[in-house]
Amino acid sequence: MTIPAIARLAAPVALALLAVPSSASAQAAIGEDAAACAAGNVPALRVNVAGIKDRIGRLKLELYPAVEGDFLRDDHALVKEGKLFHRSFAPTPRSGNIVLCIKAPRPGRYALFLTHDRDGANKFNFWKDGAGVPSNRKLGRSRPKLSDGIVTVGPNATTITIQMQYLRGLSGFSPQGS
Repeated sequence: MTIPAIARLAAPVALALLAVPSSASAQAAIGEDAAACAAGNVPALRVNVAGIKDRIGRLKLELYPAVEGDFLRDDHALVKEGKLFHRSFAPTPRSGNIVLCIKAPRPGRYALFLTHDRDGANKFNFWKDGAGVPSNRKLGRSRPKLSDGIVTVGPNATTITIQMQYLRGLSGFSPQGS
């Protein structure tokens, strides 16, 4: 068979492969702000969640100002002071990849925190719940630093991956398998 003949046979296969989106981009985002990620043309974060411990409870993304004193601060105090705070919940899917969405008011720098509320109590349970930050740095026994939570949101949906971490004995929070 000649090279041009092979090229003619391969062309339809190559075009078909180009038409199939990758699994990461094909995965629909979930959560209260899922429509923002589906639109794709508004400031939002598509968060691929890795290393989830189990499929119970719900997931929560929280967006804070990228300011040292405001990261992980009480949401009521932030809102009362007229500062940014936005939260998006999603039930933990029973199977498959997990992609969460949270919208941002405009492109820029923010701080983001992800929690896996395994018991659904909407209060972080140090012994049961999981946490994650965009830096994916091992949290250990300390509260995440602002630098661990910093994300930059563009004018369109921006995709990041966060590795979930859970309490692992005396060493504190770390990803599965570490």
